[in-house]
Amino acid sequence: MRLRPWMGVSLAVFTAAWGGNEFTPLLVMYRSASHVSAVVVDALLFTYVLGIVPALLIGGPLSDRFGRRPLMLPSPVIAALGSALLAAGAHSVPLLALGRVCSGIALGLAMAVGGSWIKELSDRDGASATAGARRAALSLTAGFGLGAAVAAVLAQWGPWPNQLAYLVNITMAAVALALLLPTPETRERAVGGRLLDDLKIPSALEPRFWLQVAPAAPWVFGTCAVAYAVIPALLTAKTSGWPIVFAGACCLIGLTAGFFVQTLGRRIDRPGSPRAMVVSMVLVAFGMVLAAVAAKVLTVPVGLLAAAVLGSGYGMTLISGLLATQRLAGPNDLAGLTAVFYGLTYLGFASPAILAWIHERYGVSYEAMMLVGAAVALVCLVVVSAGSRGPVAQRLAVGKRAEEEVVVVESSR
Repeated sequence: MRLRPWMGVSLAVFTAAWGGNEFTPLLVMYRSASHVSAVVVDALLFTYVLGIVPALLIGGPLSDRFGRRPLMLPSPVIAALGSALLAAGAHSVPLLALGRVCSGIALGLAMAVGGSWIKELSDRDGASATAGARRAALSLTAGFGLGAAVAAVLAQWGPWPNQLAYLVNITMAAVALALLLPTPETRERAVGGRLLDDLKIPSALEPRFWLQVAPAAPWVFGTCAVAYAVIPALLTAKTSGWPIVFAGACCLIGLTAGFFVQTLGRRIDRPGSPRAMVVSMVLVAFGMVLAAVAAKVLTVPVGLLAAAVLGSGYGMTLISGLLATQRLAGPNDLAGLTAVFYGLTYLGFASPAILAWIHERYGVSYEAMMLVGAAVALVCLVVVSAGSRGPVAQRLAVGKRAEEEVVVVESSR
């Protein structure tokens, strides 16, 4: 089979996602082997957001100016560096934190730049309008799921439990880099203008983005964090002898559900309608209720069921958010607005550390906190639905059309 140009970029995105999530099922191992507190371990999960967000917010707009290749080629190299630091830092919190930051930088570039590159290469191939978003989302989800599952199995039963999973990612990064090198550029280098101006993202000032997309965005990885960080930690006593594999199973089941739901989400989505986002918030709320039940009964089947529903919420929220973001983006800030969207999604990874801190500091049960999360998800559902259908949305749409007409008139003069 002939490799299409977008496939090399897709593999690089897959590799960065694999490197970003291979650490997650090993949280149980680090907590038990190094005796690091739950708050510190969960904070390490969030640490790579410190790499992701700057890479998203800077890398995306810079790729709109300088092209996709110069910003995407470093991603596999930085992913390999991050995995090497994690392999070397099994008993060092600073090395683990630094490795996580590097993994985050690689993933941030892959998400903002790689996602835009995949869309543009897909458009060149004559694919459907939604193919680019779907391919980017599926590449991420497959990398997240398989990276976690393979890392869990290797750490639980393979040799060198602290290193082998990371060595696999380093090998993948080398292959991804080799396939990226011949991939054609899709973005012409900008001529003139100030670099600072290119870092601005006009579409991010659109109220429609903050009403229709932003309220749901943190739930993309908020659901994941609950599924494969919180639930495995709660059920550690019930999975004695295989806690790492159980954490990996939560990742794999949740992200597999998310993978297949994304195809359904593309069919549910309709331009101008909030129904895909509404469905995603319903799934998130239902998943949080099941997570509360799992925290109450502490049984493996309920935990896995909760992970599956939360994963479905992740997949639906991701694809509906990406499609809405691509529609709202201007002609010159697709990567920039995609970066803003992904930056918001990763706020959700702070949830395990926050929940652990509240539990330790105030003694609030996880069951109660999950039910509060379900209520918040329903509030987000109301906001995105009203923001898409209400009079505010209509006024914003009319204003946007008027602005576009002015631009057309001015350009024709």
